[in-house]
Amino acid sequence: MQPTNGKIDSLWRYPVKGFTPERVAETCLTVDGFFPFDRLFALEVGRSGYDREDPKFLSKMKYAVLARYPAVARLRTRYDEINERLYIEERAFDMGRHALERHVETFLAAHEDYDPVAQPLRLLDIREGAVDHYRFTDSSKGFVSILNLESLRDLGERLGRNLDPLRLRANIWVEGWAAFEDHAWVGKHIRIGDHGPVLEVLKPIVRCVATHVNPDTAERDVEIVQALWAHYGHRDCGLYCRVVSPGLIREGDAVDPQVT
Repeated sequence: MQPTNGKIDSLWRYPVKGFTPERVAETCLTVDGFFPFDRLFALEVGRSGYDREDPKFLSKMKYAVLARYPAVARLRTRYDEINERLYIEERAFDMGRHALERHVETFLAAHEDYDPVAQPLRLLDIREGAVDHYRFTDSSKGFVSILNLESLRDLGERLGRNLDPLRLRANIWVEGWAAFEDHAWVGKHIRIGDHGPVLEVLKPIVRCVATHVNPDTAERDVEIVQALWAHYGHRDCGLYCRVVSPGLIREGDAVDPQVT
């Protein structure tokens, strides 16, 4: 089947792993780079084994994330990269990590089965490490993620409900592709815009229970992982990609799969 062309619906970054998404109108992708300002920080729960001098990929369950603590969806965070400030509910922490750690600990202790004495939080900041080419992603291949909105819409229709794409925490949302057709493009290339970057498709994204959390209510209200398996025979939705040619991307840009 001839692949269909799509367009960028919106662009998203997630500066703090597991916390609030931030929409951006445009950004620049670099060869072998991550989505800019994405997953720069993470809140470690107890000792995770993270070594800032030699960072290795670790399970998301080492951190305060939706899959472990749904209540984190209630903490509205924002990152100001110009002034290097993290905000929670518009309270600036100016990268004062201890105050931020204690603030989140108090919140989690009130809303989750969490003991701050047994498992204190520690804010990890990749910018302090010896290696720049690392982010707190859910996959060692999680450079840039793409969500085919029609795939999620098709699943929602089968479940009889609307599913917020923010559940899937992808960087690039694409309209115009047929549902799940992108899963057949592993090893192929996608061009964005007339003179924009080229991305190599690495693999579909295997979904986890973080997608069960409603981003507005912080409640687990739909079992997306089980639904994917029941309706399609897999637990995948979206793509991980690697940037092989750099360029600027914007909302509304054409997204052209080069799979022939």
